Amino acid sequence: MAVLLGLLLLLHARITDRGGLGSLVETFLPWFGLLVPVLLVGALWRRSASAVVALLLPVAVWLNLFGGLLGDRSHPGGDLTVAEHNVGDANPDPVGTAHELAASGADVLALVELTEQARGRYERELAKAYPYHTVQGTVGLWSKLPLSDTRPVDIKMDYGPLAATKPAEVKMTYTRALRTTVATDRGPLAVYVAHLGSVRLQPRMGFWTESRDRGARALAEAVAAERNRRVVLLGDLNGTVDDRALAGITSRMRSAQDEAGKGFGFTWPARFPVARIDQILVRGVQPHSSWVLPATGSDHLPVAARISW
Repeated sequence: MAVLLGLLLLLHARITDRGGLGSLVETFLPWFGLLVPVLLVGALWRRSASAVVALLLPVAVWLNLFGGLLGDRSHPGGDLTVAEHNVGDANPDPVGTAHELAASGADVLALVELTEQARGRYERELAKAYPYHTVQGTVGLWSKLPLSDTRPVDIKMDYGPLAATKPAEVKMTYTRALRTTVATDRGPLAVYVAHLGSVRLQPRMGFWTESRDRGARALAEAVAAERNRRVVLLGDLNGTVDDRALAGITSRMRSAQDEAGKGFGFTWPARFPVARIDQILVRGVQPHSSWVLPATGSDHLPVAARISW
C-alpha cells in the first residue's frame, strides 16, 4: 500500500481523466499525504521494518511535490497589492464584505460571482476607495488606478450552435471573464478577471468538469494572445494549479501563492478550506508576498498578493 501510494503521487498525471478522475485526484493531491501516518501506524503495529522502509517512497515524493509549500516564502517589498474574492451569490452581507475588502488595502480588487441584486451595493460601498471600476456580466474589477482597454473575454459559457445567434445583451449575462489595462507608475499592467465554470461530483457522471475545462482552454488562448508582457490573472478557476485542466494557463503563468506565500493557502470552502481554487497568477511581474484574507459572508476566502516589476 505504501508503494501504491508513492506511485499514485509520482504518476498522478498518468491517471485517466475518464469521469474526471484525474482532475479529482489532483484537486486533493496534497491530502494524500495524510495516508502516510496511517500506514506508519499499521507498519509499527505489524512490527514490519520493510513496511516502514517502503513508506520512504510516498514521503519522498510528497516532499518533492509539496515540501516547498510548507514554509514562508514571502519577502518584503512590492509596488502593487492585488486581491480577488468570489463574493458568493448567496452572500447575506455584501455591504460588510465590501467594507472588509476595502480595508485590505488592495490597489486592485477583483470580484466574481456578482449578482444583479448585489452589484449596486458593491459599487456604492467601494466607490470611495476605488474611483475606477468595471463590471462585465458577473465579474468586476475595482481599482485605485485608471483603467483602459476594457473588454469581456469569451470563455465559452454560452456554448453550442445557437450561441452565435443570441444578441449582445443576452450574451452579456453569460460573461464571466474580462480583460483590462491598469495604468501604473511603472507602466501598463494587463489584468484578467475570470470565474470558470463550476465542477460537480455526481454519482453517475463522476467528477463533471466539462464547463470548467472548456473555459480554461478559452482563457488560456486569451492569455497566450496577450501582447502586454506584464499580466495578472485574478479569479476563481474552480481548480488548483495541480489540476491538469488548467495546464494551458499554468504553463504560461506562475502562482503567486506557490512563489511567495505561506503554506498551501487553501480558500474553499471558507469554513474548512481543503483546496485553493481562488488564484492569483502572474507573468512578467514578481510576487513578493501572497496571503489569504479573513473570511467574509462568502463560502470562499479572499486572496491577495503584493507584486512588483
